[in-house]
Amino acid sequence: MPNKRSGGGLSATQQAAKFLGVSVLAGAVAAGIALPAAGALGLAAKGSVEGFDEIPANLKRPPLSQRTTILDAKGGQIATVYSRDRTVVELKNISPYLQKAIVAIEDSRFYEHGAIDLKGVLRALNKNAQSGGVAQGASTLTQQYVKNVFVEEAGDDPTKVAQAQQQTVGRKVQELKYAIQVEEELGKKKILENYLNITFFGQQAYGAEAASRRYFSKAAKDLTLPQAALLAGLVQSPTRYDPVNDPAEAIKRRNTVLQRMAEVGDISQQQADAGKKAPLGLKVSQPKNGCIVAVKGASFFCKYVEREFLANPVFGKTREDRTKIWNQGGLTIRTTLDPQSQASVQASIKEHVNKSDSVATAVTLVEPGTGKILGMGQSKPYGYGKNETEINYSVGSDRGGSNFGFPTGSTFKPFVAAAALEEGRQPIQEYSSPYEMEYPSPVQTCSGKPWTNLENAKVENESESEKGPYRLRKAMELSVNTYFVQMISDIGLCPVVKMTDALHVTQGNGDKLPEVPAIALGSKGISPLTMASAYAAFASRGMYCTPIAIESITQKTNGQEKSLEVPKSTCSRAMSEKTADTISTLLQGVVDSGTGKAAGLTDGRDNAGKTGTTDERKNAWFVGYTPTLSGAVWVGSAMQNVKMTNIRIGGVFHELVFGGAVPGPIWKDAMTGALVGKDSGKFNLVPIIEPPVQKPGGNDDGRGDDDGDNNGNNNAGATNGGADNGGNTTFPPPTFSFPPGFVQGNDNGGNNGNGNGGNGGNGDGGNGGFP
Repeated sequence: MPNKRSGGGLSATQQAAKFLGVSVLAGAVAAGIALPAAGALGLAAKGSVEGFDEIPANLKRPPLSQRTTILDAKGGQIATVYSRDRTVVELKNISPYLQKAIVAIEDSRFYEHGAIDLKGVLRALNKNAQSGGVAQGASTLTQQYVKNVFVEEAGDDPTKVAQAQQQTVGRKVQELKYAIQVEEELGKKKILENYLNITFFGQQAYGAEAASRRYFSKAAKDLTLPQAALLAGLVQSPTRYDPVNDPAEAIKRRNTVLQRMAEVGDISQQQADAGKKAPLGLKVSQPKNGCIVAVKGASFFCKYVEREFLANPVFGKTREDRTKIWNQGGLTIRTTLDPQSQASVQASIKEHVNKSDSVATAVTLVEPGTGKILGMGQSKPYGYGKNETEINYSVGSDRGGSNFGFPTGSTFKPFVAAAALEEGRQPIQEYSSPYEMEYPSPVQTCSGKPWTNLENAKVENESESEKGPYRLRKAMELSVNTYFVQMISDIGLCPVVKMTDALHVTQGNGDKLPEVPAIALGSKGISPLTMASAYAAFASRGMYCTPIAIESITQKTNGQEKSLEVPKSTCSRAMSEKTADTISTLLQGVVDSGTGKAAGLTDGRDNAGKTGTTDERKNAWFVGYTPTLSGAVWVGSAMQNVKMTNIRIGGVFHELVFGGAVPGPIWKDAMTGALVGKDSGKFNLVPIIEPPVQKPGGNDDGRGDDDGDNNGNNNAGATNGGADNGGNTTFPPPTFSFPPGFVQGNDNGGNNGNGNGGNGGNGDGGNGGFP
């Protein structure tokens, strides 16, 4: 019985003998050498040969993982991402010095032997026997290449990587057989090229090109002799000979390589001596891997692109398939990001909100009619430190955003108005719109089961002065809550749900919006990208286009480039052109004279938008557009725990934050810069001709019923006009004809009314208005 270790393994001497027998046999096969009988070798190799024959004939060589480059729409680099920092290059683009240095120090007989170096094996036997194990494997460059293929195939799985690096007889047998195959298929030069592209040089650099750029900030083809010798010396132990952390050891190793090159005749002794005297000459480039180091403030957009790739079935049937392609890399991804728009977004954010503020802002710009995301940024940078975050506030949770999005406030109201217009309501639709009211009940839903106000919940307007009746234009300009709640009660919830479905408006977690009247007030969380894309449908006259971030992708594998299919924006009609144009007309009024006046563009461009502020001022929004650009701005706390009252944002004190005050100017500056030098087109506006709204006259205290801007000059008298103490009433020009039934008020009405409420008297003020 042969001696065995506990556990049944062969003894160290037997392992070494077995290894030698297999090595010699394999080498002989490769070299065509006839061997004497196995007994003449004194080796019990029969079992080993059987195992050798059972190994699959073909070595699977996976494409080498490389860096992926992400570009903006103009071709400018945003970021590089990789699981392994590697750029595959042809042998002609690698310095001859490095080619010779690697061969000299790792396998000086590389061009003389076959897959197996028999002399090396015999030399290794002595050391293995002395060590009592397999201390030296006599691996050729070809065998080392095969081992690196095993490691590459293992990817980032630590268990598989460990298995690929095991110094066992079984692993060596595999290496030997595959080395024979590789020698026959590839030849020496291709093996050397592959080896120099696959091997690890330390400092996260795989392959000669990445290593050269890491340590010397130059291409591999430009390496000098001392630099090439340094890199060649790293292969044996990248950590031990790391020139960044241990320059003394690195110099010793480099000089060993230089001397070996002289010994094998690759360089003269004089060249070797001169090289030994040269300084290391490092010019280290720090690794810039991943979206965290993206330029132009595009880290979150970069991460959005990555998540889109990993989630979209266009790039592979399963997430595992897509992850494999992403990790393999070698991709050049051209995105939709417009550098001008992105720069404008970042400049506006920097101007208005500090990253250290207790609240944050997120800004997203989208192109109507194409769905292209042109700009995306936020005030809290991408990172893991103080005032940094990994959460992309602009997108939904499926693409790295917040779990639920952010309540949108009154920016939701245009969806309700669009639904009502599609249902046949006119833009002069009038509702009583009191300051405060209970939610109307019951309200019809898509399910057929009406919503009922079981809790007697109430809704009120922003100001007590906001009380109707109102028509749609004024209600939109002033953002009158009770008007839009009454509108939903009138048309039912189902038309609103159908409209938001057509605009792909969902909650931040992807769930559909609930069928409750409170959605009219923006009570549910939605992402800025979703809002910008939905408003873009108004700009494109009713056509909704799904947002896209990727224009094209090319992949380089094995020296060949191919184009990958990318997701396309899907455009569909969400509403009629007339409805969209009417909404644009209404929202233009918001920026001209309504709550969004501070956001209105001042360069003569057509623009429209809507403000939004939520309960307790925890969120403030402005969403708006021109015919060629749509943008959404959110301001608030990601944790929804900051009430924006008596607060300092961007160094400016705000007693009360609302949509027009902080998000509005951010939107205005971002849009203005993005549109410089570009034609933004014209809206197709719809004339809205409406008779004056019938409103009560003044109150007993002489105060008007609304806060209009005509300072008491509106709708002075009416039927049963003001009685005693009238005066100071201003009437229309003489050419104006009062409608039938209109009776002018007396001269002595009060003079203190403000706006549409009329000029109430101090005593018996007029109750009238236009019929």
